[in-house]
Formats: sequence, C-alpha cells, structure tokens
Amino acid sequence: MDGERSAVEVDRLIRLIRILTEQDQGPPCSGVFDRYLELRGRTLAALGEARSGEDIEEAFLELYAHLHMHEASYTPAERRRMDETGGYWAHAGGVSPILKAGPFISESTVSADLGAGNGLQGLLLQCLDPHRCTIQVEISSRMVEIGRALQEWLGIGAERVEWVVGDVLEQSISGIDFLYLYRPVRPEGVGRGFYERLARELSKSERDVVVFSIADCLRHFLDARFEVFYRDGHLTCMRSARPEEK
Repeated sequence: MDGERSAVEVDRLIRLIRILTEQDQGPPCSGVFDRYLELRGRTLAALGEARSGEDIEEAFLELYAHLHMHEASYTPAERRRMDETGGYWAHAGGVSPILKAGPFISESTVSADLGAGNGLQGLLLQCLDPHRCTIQVEISSRMVEIGRALQEWLGIGAERVEWVVGDVLEQSISGIDFLYLYRPVRPEGVGRGFYERLARELSKSERDVVVFSIADCLRHFLDARFEVFYRDGHLTCMRSARPEEK
C-alpha cells in the first residue's frame, strides 16, 4: 500500500477492500453497477497473486470509483437548479477522507455529507466507524434511491442514515459533529451565500466540529475559532478549537 500512509490508514484501507469485495453480487440496482463482479474479480486477483500494494490499491480504486458513480442522475428540474446555483455534478472524493476520519468519529457522532451523490462516502464511514447517524443531503432523487440500495447492500441499519432529497443551499448543519463536503457549489453568487451561511452556523455551534473538505472553498469564510490541522492540496481538514486551545 501507499508508503505515505500510516499503519492505521493502511489497516482501514484493507478493511475497505474486504467490505467492498465480500459480496457475491453487486448492489441491487439494475444496470447501474454492471461492472461490479468484473472489478471485484480484478481486486481479488491482485490480492490472490500477492501483487504489490500499489497494484492492489489501483485495482481496488477502480472498484470504488465504479460504486461511487462518476455521474449523478438528475431530472431536468434538478439539472436546472444545479446550473443556477453553480453546483457540481457527482465526483468521486477518493478514499483519503475515509482513511483519515477514524479518530474524529465516535459512537455518538452525527455526521453529514452535503452533496452526497449516492452517499457511498458516508456509508463507508458507517461501516468502518459505526456512529449515531449520517445525514446524506443530495438534490438528485435518483441518486438517493441508489444510495438506499447501497445502504441495504452494505448491511447498514435504517436508523443510522438519514436521507435528505434537497438543495444543500437550504440545509442546516445544526447538531453536526463531523461535516464532509466536496465543493458542492462554486463560491460565487448564491454559492458564496451558501459558504457564508455555513461558516456562521459552524461558528455558532456549541459542538466541537470537524470538517473534511475536498477542493476546499470553506476555510476562507471561517472565523479564527477554526484551525486547519491537515491539508494536502486535495483534502483540507479543519476543527473548531476549544477555548483552552486558543
């Protein structure tokens, strides 16, 4: 595996590989995951042939990207709203956030993904770190339908995931401990208002909030209470500092 990863992250990656290859059939979505068995077979073959960690990971990431889905399914009205607000269509966020999130999630955590697509990221976090609830916010009703099928396929209880078919611009993050977002809208026009509102809510929160942000647009809107504790050019991780830490 990647030599830059910690031993804990390598262990989590191995667990992810097991989770996504232990099924004999793909998720029950006709025509959506038609390459699951092929890509699962490639991953298992790489493991069985004891190839290099890099080869194994490359095969697995093809499987992961297939399950994440490269494009969301939008109705005409959903597409119009995405275009109006400068929203981004579904993109795979990579496994790095999932591998690094473990220390920041406990059994009592309420996590949220704004612009969740089919929710694979949040679902995998629930598999690795079972917690109170994951709130998945996605404007595409079809993607949420697929996400529910993925949830059942992964064996995650209904009480641990709340699906919200809605616009991220209208979603409150009150009560959230762990927030994940992959640049759901551009930071301009109405999108700028989204980040400004999100920053205000985070600033007022009485919880110790951790934010994992891909292609980050949020940190410039946050006040001094929040600090960046990890950044690699792709993923930016921030947390609200306790008063005694300031």
